[in-house]
Amino acid sequence: MTIEQATVTRRVHAFRLADASVARIRWAKALSLGGAVAYNWWVVVPFVPGMMPSVNGFFSDLEANGQPHAGLLSDADMLAGVLMVAALFLRGSYVRDGVRREWKWMMAFALCGVIGGRYPYACAEGLNASCRHLEWHRQLPIHHYVHVASGIAEFALLTGAAIIAMKRTEHKGSVEARIYRGLVGLFVLAYPLLGLVYLTDRLGTLVEPIFLVAFSFMFLTEVFEPIHRSRPSCASSGSALRFTPPVSAPAG
Repeated sequence: MTIEQATVTRRVHAFRLADASVARIRWAKALSLGGAVAYNWWVVVPFVPGMMPSVNGFFSDLEANGQPHAGLLSDADMLAGVLMVAALFLRGSYVRDGVRREWKWMMAFALCGVIGGRYPYACAEGLNASCRHLEWHRQLPIHHYVHVASGIAEFALLTGAAIIAMKRTEHKGSVEARIYRGLVGLFVLAYPLLGLVYLTDRLGTLVEPIFLVAFSFMFLTEVFEPIHRSRPSCASSGSALRFTPPVSAPAG
């Protein structure tokens, strides 16, 4: 193979890699938007009369066995988790200055969402005092406690990921850095409210959306955070192929 042929081959290979990378990131962003929409199915609840009979419950109560739309809402949670896992996988852990350590935490968070959707509550513990009594005395089916554990893990993993991301970007002035700092600050204020909700069994429907929206912002920021700018782009590789003259072979 001549030098000219080798040069063209390398450029074609670089172009194909860049093109595949751009396509992968586009798919990641598209899937992330779908996952965020499915994850936030709760926004339709206030517009369906009688769907949430009390502001003292949690949205997971609507997925409990026997609730009117339990199967549909559980499927929405599972779909959200699957789309989030796919989006995070396609996006990858790399970023401008290396690898994001919080990426694994985000993947675990999304997987917990799949598990929570697969194993819903046995009864609406946020709306039913008898259900809460049975829950505390470990008298409910195992899938109820799997849902409880997956929900706690989601909160812990996402919060941990936000803290790691904040520390990773603490000396930067990027939009992502500001979002991470803002989310951690929000959690500092919101977790005491959540604790009060659990202790009093009051106003869960009003407090839980704070976290659901924050979690969605964290997830989308992770997916949309720019990749290292030195990586080849489709346009730059194409320009190289079109306009860069081949290296001439030395005489002889």
